[in-house]
Amino acid sequence: MPSRLSIQRPSPTTVLFTVSNAPARSTITARLLFYLRVVLRILAFAFALLVNAAKVRHSVLPRDGVIPWANVWSSTIGSSACRIVDGYNWQFVCIGTGLVMFAVFRKGYTEESLLVIRGLGVQTSTSSASYFATASTRFIPTTQIQDIVIHEAFKGFEVRFYLAIIVEGEADAVVVFPNLLPQRLILENVWRGARKCLYDPKS
Repeated sequence: MPSRLSIQRPSPTTVLFTVSNAPARSTITARLLFYLRVVLRILAFAFALLVNAAKVRHSVLPRDGVIPWANVWSSTIGSSACRIVDGYNWQFVCIGTGLVMFAVFRKGYTEESLLVIRGLGVQTSTSSASYFATASTRFIPTTQIQDIVIHEAFKGFEVRFYLAIIVEGEADAVVVFPNLLPQRLILENVWRGARKCLYDPKS
């Protein structure tokens, strides 16, 4: 999925550049597919919980309580969950439901951003692969920024351009958008906008 750039300006002295490879939801079809995936994730999560509950239905779960478990296990989906867990050992069930949970909570896309605040500095951010984990961020004060540049490097057999921040006192530059490595046109837009916000008082 090709990367897309979005630019937000919360204030005259702040600009946020976000690069993402998430599918666009600009059409009705794309939005319907997005909501369909959400529903499928919810159903998969609920069924994984039901399978785990079925595995301990004789030892942990009461027959009667807030949830009428007897009715649940006699239903079509409940009996299906019982057949699955009764046909396999608990190790296989745990691995299977674990994989389902991993797929449910995996984002499936990457989002990286550069927040520029005039007079303060910049903050780079890379989203996590899971909805439960937080994004990795780093703040670089303006006093430590020596320059913002576009470099080129080899990745395999191709030349890739990347945006980098040269930080005072550090041997290695800080790569912006390190996972997505967007195309050069996006990098040039971010480079111009970031430098203008940082160093041009009239912007």
